[in-house]
Formats: sequence, structure tokens, C-alpha cells
Amino acid sequence: MQHATGAPLPPPHGPVNDSWAPPPGPGPRGPHPAPRPAGPAPAGPVPPPAPPPGQAPPPPAPHHPPRQPATPPYGHPAAPGGHPAPAPPPHAGHHTHTHTPPPPPPPPPSAPDATGHLRLPAGAPAPAPGTAGADAAHAAVAVLLIGPAGAGKTTVARHWADRRRVPTAHISLDDVREWVRSGFADPRAGWNDHSEAQYRLARRTCGFAARNFLANGISCILDDAVFPDRPAVGLGGWKRHVGPGLVPVVLLPGLEIVLERNAARSGTRRLDDDEVARIHGRMAGWYGSGLPIIDNSQLDVAATAQALDEAIARSLAGLPPS
Repeated sequence: MQHATGAPLPPPHGPVNDSWAPPPGPGPRGPHPAPRPAGPAPAGPVPPPAPPPGQAPPPPAPHHPPRQPATPPYGHPAAPGGHPAPAPPPHAGHHTHTHTPPPPPPPPPSAPDATGHLRLPAGAPAPAPGTAGADAAHAAVAVLLIGPAGAGKTTVARHWADRRRVPTAHISLDDVREWVRSGFADPRAGWNDHSEAQYRLARRTCGFAARNFLANGISCILDDAVFPDRPAVGLGGWKRHVGPGLVPVVLLPGLEIVLERNAARSGTRRLDDDEVARIHGRMAGWYGSGLPIIDNSQLDVAATAQALDEAIARSLAGLPPS
């Protein structure tokens, strides 16, 4: 009969041979004791059998402590109850070597920003830090100068930024659009999906630059030809990119002045007269919008910059345009 691996062998059949019996104790070998009748095992420890007459009782068996279970392959020896048992103390005269892993090295200190500039949170617009009643000549503000082609936006914006008593940056949308050299969407070729995509990309780039300047305490002025009939794309888009503290001001001279200034321009920024007239007509929709409007038809650059300061101051103070 085949048995499972590790099972004890069955006892031999027939009478028990001496080779299977335990070794005899001291004294003469006597007959085997009669087998006990089968019955329930007595409770408690079983006393040793009485020695035969005339024979001294055997010495008591030496006491051995209960054997501890084998040490698990990993960790500490298991103690009664399933909990890890404390490690035994080292024997005298022997050295116990325990391997303690070294502590992890401290993280290297972050290198400070060499420029000293603040890092902007991704996608969070930074509002302009201007406060109500602040002086426009000293406050850190973000200004959007709106006007048609030939209104003098770029010239006035640069003059205004150059003359301020606080750090101020000028961000021109046309300058950023012209960063694209090969594949530039020339506005003289007409407005299409390609030029619209480059305009949106340039506006997002200008908005990020403005937020970066504002976060570092530097004012900025942006200029763009924003149309009043597209508020979500124009003015609303600029406020989403720069922040709710953006101060818009419209620069709108007469059509004759715009045509004359446009004729003096060169390169991709010079448009044909029909396009200039069409843009100027759409800009007239800013009247009645509540935004401050400066008619610089009879003003030079310095006087226009002074009027811009006054318009920004009224906006920061919460006053209506004059």
C-alpha cells in the first residue's frame, strides 16, 4: 500500500518483536508486561509503572524545558501567541555583529534661483497689485492699450513705460507675433485660420509674460487692436490671461490721422487704406462701453502719455472716465 510522503510507516503485523521494543532498564530482563485493556486515556500525567519486586525504582528522568519552535526563515523567532520573541542575549565571550543600515543621506538643499524671480503657479492668473486710489505714476499696474492700426499704440506705450518712476515693461502683441519668421501669417494676406491661430498663441505668450512681470513687482503695458464686437476673444481673453486687475484704455484718433500714420509705416505692419478704415470703423463700438477713450488726434506722444496716466488713475480709484 502506498502512503503519502511524510506519513509514518505502518506497524508490523503479528506479535511484536524485540527489535521493535524499547531498550530494557537496569536490572534483569523480565517478561513483557501484559497489554492494558483499551479504554479512555486517564486525565493528567501518567505515573510510571511500578518496578518489579526486589528491584530499585529507576532514577527520575532529567527535566528538559519544552522545545521552542523553529526560527522562521525571516524576522525574529515566533513567541507564543504569534508575536515575535525578543532576540536571545549574546553569550559571554562572543561578539555579536548586527548589521544596521546607515541612515539615508539628507536631501540636497534646493539651489536658489540665481535670478531671484518668483515662480508662477501653472495656469493661475496673477491679478495686478494696484489698489483703489493709488497714484498711476507710482502703482504697479497692468494696462492694455487698445486701438486700430496707426493709432500710435506702440509709440505711446513705449514712452509711457520709459517715463515711469517704477519698473515697467512694454509688451507689444505685434512684436511677439513677428517672433515667427518662417510661416508667419502676414496680416496683409487677409485674416484666416492660420493668422487667427498665431494671434491666439501670441496673446497667450504676452499674457504669461505680463503675469511674470507682475509677480516680480514690475508693471507692464500691452497693446493690441481689440475689437468691441468680440469681447470673449478680445478683452475677455486678455483678462483671462493677465488677470482681473487689467486696466483697459482705448486710444482712438480720427480716421484721417490713422490713415496718415499708417502710410508712414513699413513692412508687415502697414495695411491698405480699406483695411485700416474697416478696423477704425469697428473700433468706434468702444464708445458707450464705459472704457476710458483718448482721442489723440491733436496730442503729441508726451501729452498722450499724460492723458493715459490720468485715465489709469481714475480706473484705479473706481471713478468713471472723464
